[in-house]
Amino acid sequence: MSLFRTDDQTQFAESLGRTLAGFGDGAQRRRVRATPAGFAEEHWRALADLGVLGLLVDEAHGGTGGTMADVAVVMDAIGRHLWAGPYLATGVLGALVLAEAAPALRDATLPDLVAGRHRLAFALVEPQARYDLADVTTRARRDGAGWRLDGAKALVAYGEAANTLIVPARTGGGHTEAAGIGVFLVPAKAAGIERRGYGTIDGLRACDVTFEGVKLGAEAAVGDPGGGFDLLDRVVDWGTAALLPEAVGAMTYLHETTLAYLKTRKQFGATLGSFQALQHRMVDVFTQVEFARSMAGVGRLALDAAAAERRREVSAAKLYVDRAARHVAQESIQLHGGMGMTDELDVGHYAKRLTMIGLTFGDRGYHMARYRAARAA
Repeated sequence: MSLFRTDDQTQFAESLGRTLAGFGDGAQRRRVRATPAGFAEEHWRALADLGVLGLLVDEAHGGTGGTMADVAVVMDAIGRHLWAGPYLATGVLGALVLAEAAPALRDATLPDLVAGRHRLAFALVEPQARYDLADVTTRARRDGAGWRLDGAKALVAYGEAANTLIVPARTGGGHTEAAGIGVFLVPAKAAGIERRGYGTIDGLRACDVTFEGVKLGAEAAVGDPGGGFDLLDRVVDWGTAALLPEAVGAMTYLHETTLAYLKTRKQFGATLGSFQALQHRMVDVFTQVEFARSMAGVGRLALDAAAAERRREVSAAKLYVDRAARHVAQESIQLHGGMGMTDELDVGHYAKRLTMIGLTFGDRGYHMARYRAARAA
């Protein structure tokens, strides 16, 4: 896997950028996000028509058999255009989990995923866990040949719009042990499931989900129902690595927009961009964006490495990108002055999204501790 785009990826990025730009400006995006679904169905189908949803799906199931480098192109464009939708949970996490699912379930679901007819949501978060993947209290108990699921999950991104929920649940062991965790594919409308939706600070949609006596078939368990932690750990690292180019895309937009503003906004009879102090600040912003782009590539290159190396490199990449994102967002808001704080300007909305990316799949404290543990392993 290369850090640099191929010609095909460059053309794909240009086509995807035109499509996302055609979805409307900032005001139109905010209106779409305010709907109960949080995204437009026609936009989702347009991405399916471009082949975006099948990048990590093999050709036998209608996908293109692509790589995370291809996913990075999509996530960068999503970040630049602040597009809202369940691509990460469906096209990345969902595709990875379904590839390990029972053959009948996999063969029935993946073609619909590629075509945009089936969406997934990742029900990972539990309130007490604080990013610890082994801290799982949701339980899956044997019920004849199948399973009975009980518990609760929080902050399930686009969980209201999902057809299937990816649910880590404990089948044995203590509630903080890595052993005894299974990964289950749960029909979102199964009896005993309750979903309560709400908006998040970055304008996206999430929901809390409770499971009470939910009946599942034997095929719902992905792989070993008591040994799913390694799959969960690997999938979360892929999700983390996919978020980083989204952050880079958002930072790129903020840099370009702020630079254009400084070139046109006048004060004391001169453009703001003519002041040397502000030029230095913008050079620093550009440097942070480019370093973050490189570190996002480092995280992506580590995904196929051994577990300890993968954890170390992905956590290091997220730590750097999060730090750069905070700097770029704060500088962009400050350099826009009072306008940077208004709801009408997109700058603040990009900053909120970068804040949420920094908290998804682990904050700074979590990844610093994980990085140290991986280095010691």
